[in-house]
Amino acid sequence: YNDANTVWDSIDIQLRARGNFRRDNCYYVPLRIKLKKSETRGTLFQGNKKLKVVLPCLEGRNGNDYVIKEYLAYRLYEVISPYHFKTRLLEIEFLEEKGHRIKQHQIQGFLIEDIDNVAERVNGKQIKRVIHPLQHDAVFAVENAFFEYMIGNTDYSSRVQHNQRLLFVEDKIIAVPYDFDMSGLVNTHYSTVSNIQNIPTKIESVTERAYKGYERDEAILQEVRQTYLDHKEQLFATIDGLQTYFRDPVQFRTAKEFVESFFEIIEDDKKFNRNIINRTRVK
Repeated sequence: YNDANTVWDSIDIQLRARGNFRRDNCYYVPLRIKLKKSETRGTLFQGNKKLKVVLPCLEGRNGNDYVIKEYLAYRLYEVISPYHFKTRLLEIEFLEEKGHRIKQHQIQGFLIEDIDNVAERVNGKQIKRVIHPLQHDAVFAVENAFFEYMIGNTDYSSRVQHNQRLLFVEDKIIAVPYDFDMSGLVNTHYSTVSNIQNIPTKIESVTERAYKGYERDEAILQEVRQTYLDHKEQLFATIDGLQTYFRDPVQFRTAKEFVESFFEIIEDDKKFNRNIINRTRVK
């Protein structure tokens, strides 16, 4: 590794494949890294025991852009909530043995910190048992649901902890979202609408949105609505800041337009009521 400020260096790690769908369907297998404290001391990996590595699914131009869009999703949630997974963008070189020759792969990827690091950073503890979403902190639960709606993600469940992790922080139960490759924002070739929980609005494509948040006091929904509106400029600055990493300008443009379409909904009272307030779930 090289953080652009030092000479190339290396550390010993344990490495294994992870994921279910991607292990069976992708050329590049997602990875999990396990690190020893003695190896990371004094390096940019210090303080991390476990890290996920997100890679493209398949070879080709769009595969890298899909990675950048999923990385973008993590960065957008970082703007909204202090309870998020930190990430770090990577340029990765793979050397693949193919018979008597070596094939070189230059791809984008990113690291995701472990939930233990998130908990330590916010002075909280991870909760490993299932707790009904209506027992979660209302404001942070709605921020989470708005975010999943903004990126067009149905592949999650705060009820059964699918692509969500629970933290206990300052007497509050808070869900932290992750894994956004099935979202409309990323819109990979394999993205599908998930029915991990019943979706109140029937949709056929991930680029359509369905609000999966639970019924809350309308004042809280309006408060979170204003939070997103207040952060609009910062969210789009985050998007624009990653433009140079896209290989295909169309992929960047469609991602930005997808987030713009979310703001068209929450900026309009009628659309907001129709698509969010009137679509909250009771079970």
